[in-house]
Amino acid sequence: MRHHDLIVLGAGSGNSVIDDSFSGSDVAIVTEGPFGGTCLNYGCIPSKMLAHTAEVADEVRGAGTFDLDAELRGVHWRKIRDRVFGRVDDQRDSGEQGRRDSDFITVYTGQARFTGPRSLRIEGAAGPIDVEADQVVIAAGARPVVPPPVEKSGLPYDTSETVMRIDEPPHHLAVLGGGYIAAELAQVFAALGSEITIVEQADRLLGPQDEAIADAFTRLAGERFTLRLGRELTRLEGEPGALRLVLDDGSVVTADRLLVASGRVPNGDRLDLPAAGIDTHDDGRIRVDAHQRTTVDGVFALGDVCTPVQLKHVANREAEVVQHNLRHPADLRSADHDVVPAAVFTRPQIATVGKTEQSCRNEGIDYVVGTRRYADVAYGWALEDDTGFCKVIAERGSGRLLGAHIMGPQAPSLIQPLVLAMTLGIDAPTLASAPYWIHPALTEVVENALRDLTR
Repeated sequence: MRHHDLIVLGAGSGNSVIDDSFSGSDVAIVTEGPFGGTCLNYGCIPSKMLAHTAEVADEVRGAGTFDLDAELRGVHWRKIRDRVFGRVDDQRDSGEQGRRDSDFITVYTGQARFTGPRSLRIEGAAGPIDVEADQVVIAAGARPVVPPPVEKSGLPYDTSETVMRIDEPPHHLAVLGGGYIAAELAQVFAALGSEITIVEQADRLLGPQDEAIADAFTRLAGERFTLRLGRELTRLEGEPGALRLVLDDGSVVTADRLLVASGRVPNGDRLDLPAAGIDTHDDGRIRVDAHQRTTVDGVFALGDVCTPVQLKHVANREAEVVQHNLRHPADLRSADHDVVPAAVFTRPQIATVGKTEQSCRNEGIDYVVGTRRYADVAYGWALEDDTGFCKVIAERGSGRLLGAHIMGPQAPSLIQPLVLAMTLGIDAPTLASAPYWIHPALTEVVENALRDLTR
């Protein structure tokens, strides 16, 4: 059995744990998928490159709003796709080659399963390899959930891991699910010419968002897509290129392509965790303490395989914590998940941090709300935006910021002052009045929402 000082399972955020401070150690990376993980290969990065391309296409189509005579004369999908993935794949390949060229890192390609607390069997193309280590980091990520009616049908379908690399955009794309992945990819293909039908079990899209955001986005999405809300897929029929989605009310959605975007499941179930004695939550996430340590001594976990917040910036923060804790066991750090922002790069863009208004009600919190529309500030006029808004929530009396929710252009950037304030404990009145806010920048929508709240 080959012995290493450290084994990292996963080449996404887990790969960033290893820096030059480990150069005196014998390190191994085990990966079944490509280097860079979900984010680089079929997640955050390519989807946002495509989302921006879609935004440009929509801006051209909407140029008449600004009294400009412009026309979108064509969409060259294969060129778009190849531009995006040419860059992504180069980063993936160079990252892997750099690790393989290292004099202190061994790269194993294959599926790893635990055979003991810190021992594993790797099933690769060259046959099984048994390895062990003094320390192990589990960063095996997550994968798309595929509902039984789709899986059992035997018919082709796409997930976020495949749909961005297809050869031609579909004429009619059916999207199963109403979360952020569904919203982003529906927007991409709609802007590039596809007809979109979204099938979602809930009564509105982006259900976990603040109710004001979810309601407004659902209304706007309904103007662009066909929405089948409150409906469940019971059967997938037809043939490749001519699919029939039979819903629970007996209605049928026909499409030439199906995108399954109904959630993601941690990959811990593929690692034979019981053989190592590693405990999991009921939803399959690996149990970790505040320092990212599992229930087995010397074994850490980070990212989607364990975190309650499946976001790349969370995985990156946890990787920093694990990196430090591996090297400094007497000075452990922890990852704080109290103030975690998130964004949806659809049209309109959405950003959120902290509590929603419905969660404040459910928890019995005495709160106040401040709201300001993009149309109420000068740069909102420049954008001719009549749907965007900023909503902030604070504790009554103290002014402590509890949450913020923005829908509209630049939302992921506009949320950041509010994230900073919540992280550093700056209350709403102080944030509204102490710093200068540039006029007439779009940040005034945040300032004025804060002032509305403090009134």
